[in-house]
Amino acid sequence: MKPFTPARAPRMRKQGLIIDELPDEVLVYDLDRHRAHCLNQTAALVWKLCDGRTMPRAIARRVQSELDQPFSEALVWLALRQLNKIHLLEESVGWPAQLAGMSRREMVRAMGIAAAVSVPLITSIMSPTAVQASTCFPGGHACSTSVQCCSNICLGTHVCHA
Repeated sequence: MKPFTPARAPRMRKQGLIIDELPDEVLVYDLDRHRAHCLNQTAALVWKLCDGRTMPRAIARRVQSELDQPFSEALVWLALRQLNKIHLLEESVGWPAQLAGMSRREMVRAMGIAAAVSVPLITSIMSPTAVQASTCFPGGHACSTSVQCCSNICLGTHVCHA
């Protein structure tokens, strides 16, 4: 991969997040977007190293040292792309031209099967707000699906069962 230096080093977002560090992953809840993210060990390591001073090449070296296995700069860029997409970076960083148009799958394929073991992976889910989670329709209320009804039964007449 041709070296590339972005205009600024990546910086992790810290505001509006609830962070729970587990042994092999980090759970992050975004209070602003009501989304929960699970970062595997490699994605979490990359994210923690986004201090606004450390460039992707140096992040790759530090992750490689921490994991005691090869970890390329391309894998850092893959993690940064995912972290940027889910709004866990303060601001976007410049992307290397050769990676700009590639999908995650294409990037992993280009890196080879050996890299697949340490691929940074982030899984995200949208969670309802407290009001959305606790709101349901009482019996006799119009409905379109059973999940809308407190009884969890939307009758064929599109009315919640009492």
